[in-house]
Amino acid sequence: MNTSNSEAGHDPAAYFAARYEAVRANVTRALSGKPEAVRLALTCFFAGGHLLVEDVPGVGKTTLAKAIAASVDASWHRIQFTPDLLPSDITGTTVYDQRTGTFEFRPGPAFAHLVLADEINRASPKTQSALLEVMAERQVTVDGRSYPVPAPFLVVATQNPVDLAGTYRLPEAQLDRFLLRISVGYPDVAAERDILVGRSRDGGVPELSPVASVEQVRWMIEYVSRVHVADAVAEYVARIAEATRRDPRLRLGASPRGSLALVRAAQSWAAGQGRGYVVPDDVKAVAQPALGHRLLLASATEIEGGSADDVLRDVLGTVPVPLAARV
Repeated sequence: MNTSNSEAGHDPAAYFAARYEAVRANVTRALSGKPEAVRLALTCFFAGGHLLVEDVPGVGKTTLAKAIAASVDASWHRIQFTPDLLPSDITGTTVYDQRTGTFEFRPGPAFAHLVLADEINRASPKTQSALLEVMAERQVTVDGRSYPVPAPFLVVATQNPVDLAGTYRLPEAQLDRFLLRISVGYPDVAAERDILVGRSRDGGVPELSPVASVEQVRWMIEYVSRVHVADAVAEYVARIAEATRRDPRLRLGASPRGSLALVRAAQSWAAGQGRGYVVPDDVKAVAQPALGHRLLLASATEIEGGSADDVLRDVLGTVPVPLAARV
């Protein structure tokens, strides 16, 4: 039995919530005034999924990613994506060792527990595709040989959806690899005032110390997979997915992979609330970040200025909510 299991004792839900709160409070020190963004990011993190943070420059996308990495005592690498970045710059390459007369594999920055992919849409499609295998399979293949990355393995990517000069749109297949897509947004006046006063006094973003070990994170991710999902809740998620597939405003609705992502995110959200079971409100809380980037709008909807958020809001308002959802 590992340390985390021993510490969890007879109340794993309370133990998870305590560890979750410790990480949340630590991350909030670096990104104040954005509790919802932090909570969603950690929901994705402890669900064992990859996170895409999409927003305008200067609102704290990279700060959020770095704060999560600094809060866990695990290996992490940051990759600054640029147009000249090569796939081997991410996965690693095989080099010839003259001393031994053999080829050996030199791992790239993808070999870490947490990979920060900064401005991912600035790399070429060929380089972006280098992440597809490692995000889905937790391994990279170089020269016909596969090499597993450390577990847990999580990618936190950022992109700027406004400045499109010199960028490459993420393909749908890669967007589908991200469990959640979130935005940080601007802080309110009070939060921004506190940021200005604090940064001017302290000289920058506060240094964070780890508050969770990699073993604890592994246990927390495994615990999330055991959070109970009642049949009624599973059917609720299936009906939401079905409603998106039938909506004429969409060219492509949620796939079964999207439904699985929604359930997994709801399990993590519930665990963060200290519960060992999912309720419909958990599903609603994570529906937009879990499904929004998986929906393709019909041409007419785009012309009329509609959005996936509008469709999801309508779907959640029309699909009946189950009453008995705990058992």
